[in-house]
Amino acid sequence: MRNTVRQELVARQLDEQIAGRFPVGQRLRILDVGMGQGTQALRLARAGHSVTGLESDPRMLAAARQALGVEPEGIRERVRLIEGDGRETGVHFLPGSFDVVLCHGVLMYVQEPDGLLAGLARVLAPGGLLSLLVRNADALAMRPARAGDFGAAHAAFDTVTYTNRLGLTVRADRLESLTATLAGIAAPLHAWYGVRVFTDDVGNDEALPAPQDLERIIAAEDRAGRTEPYRRVAALLHLCGVRN
Repeated sequence: MRNTVRQELVARQLDEQIAGRFPVGQRLRILDVGMGQGTQALRLARAGHSVTGLESDPRMLAAARQALGVEPEGIRERVRLIEGDGRETGVHFLPGSFDVVLCHGVLMYVQEPDGLLAGLARVLAPGGLLSLLVRNADALAMRPARAGDFGAAHAAFDTVTYTNRLGLTVRADRLESLTATLAGIAAPLHAWYGVRVFTDDVGNDEALPAPQDLERIIAAEDRAGRTEPYRRVAALLHLCGVRN
């Protein structure tokens, strides 16, 4: 359920930003960096856009290729999958090649993300949309505190690193720092949302509830992700910058 809530919220927020920036019916050139299994890439291809997926993990790329393989031919021909590192977009793409660039759930694995972000901005056309999904460093104490581990909660106030559910030590980002970075790479912040305010503690294998219950959960998450002060303590932040 955690992943379903995340993907649905990000999809709604991304669609809102695209609808507000581009003419209805325009076929967009979209790059999905660190596309994983391709959930957002395939969804956008089904909507009629031309999508390039860049993924460094061969297992994730294989899963994306498998998912793409069962799509109708018209959708398959709109998707290009490339094995590669998000920090090397300059190797694969010319400046201004894309109208929309997604980078979701990637920055936490990059110790020095400024170069990656500058590369993403470089391949965006003027007026293009940059969509980032990051771990919220200002909310790192929330999960251990809710689990009753107040020692870890105290430690989380003074760090931007954490151990994820895969057991890996990774990093989080602060809204203010990323806002400054986006301004510095000529893709200033246009809008931001919180993602998973209420459902971050759900187990990885938690089954989906009944459809009407799931919709209530997503509706509550959607509202919280747009509302102060709730969005400030979301597990994830979805930031949307616009290329100057």
